[in-house]
Amino acid sequence: MTNDRQARAARAEQMRKEREKAERKQRNKITVAIVALVIVLIALAAWGVKSLSDENKTTTEVIEPRNLVDGGVDFPAKEGVDNANAPLVEIFEDFLCPACGSFEQLSGPFLQSAADAGTIRLRFMPHSFLHGQSTNDYSHRAANLAMCTVDAEGPEAFWKVHAALYANQPEEMTAGPEDPALIDLAKDAGVEGLDSCVRTERFVPWIDEAKESHEDDRDVSGTPTVHIDGKATEARTPEDLQKAIAAAAKS
Repeated sequence: MTNDRQARAARAEQMRKEREKAERKQRNKITVAIVALVIVLIALAAWGVKSLSDENKTTTEVIEPRNLVDGGVDFPAKEGVDNANAPLVEIFEDFLCPACGSFEQLSGPFLQSAADAGTIRLRFMPHSFLHGQSTNDYSHRAANLAMCTVDAEGPEAFWKVHAALYANQPEEMTAGPEDPALIDLAKDAGVEGLDSCVRTERFVPWIDEAKESHEDDRDVSGTPTVHIDGKATEARTPEDLQKAIAAAAKS
């Protein structure tokens, strides 16, 4: 009997040890699984932070927007309108420039109507130079939004955003709309998908190069500047512009 009890006790002890071993093994598996999960989560978090950082990283590479003509954005001609021989009117503007806002309000409708009729070819030339005249670099960022638009959606979308930017023009020496507000402004004008382009300021380096080119090669020193067939004109009102355009058409 004593031997039987000892044998049973030994078997019980062995079974206890095996259970403990199995439990330790299971705990080890769970620990390894938890550690592996934590590592995966940390890796995913790091990847997410890097992706967000890359998405918001400001661009330094000079990238020219698509859909430009000689560095500017043409007002779309109506179908069937032949404007091939019409005078070219180029408007050099800064979206923060109050004189540009006044010019657009006074003469913008006349110029766009003339472009619709085919009596002129109308071209917007981005000339962002009022960087220090706002507290959040609005001049650069507004021009970049406009270039993001033409690059992604073409001239028709650009001119809608162009109108929206002037309709919501901030005063100089104030904080203009931040990037989220600019993105919403474009969406309200029917243009979406510009978030990354706006946040990374993709076309700002190109905008700066365009400004230097305008100053060096086109003698543009301020905004608004108006060129008709490559020559500067002081005409700013619809009446004066009409006379200058008519004179250019005859030459």
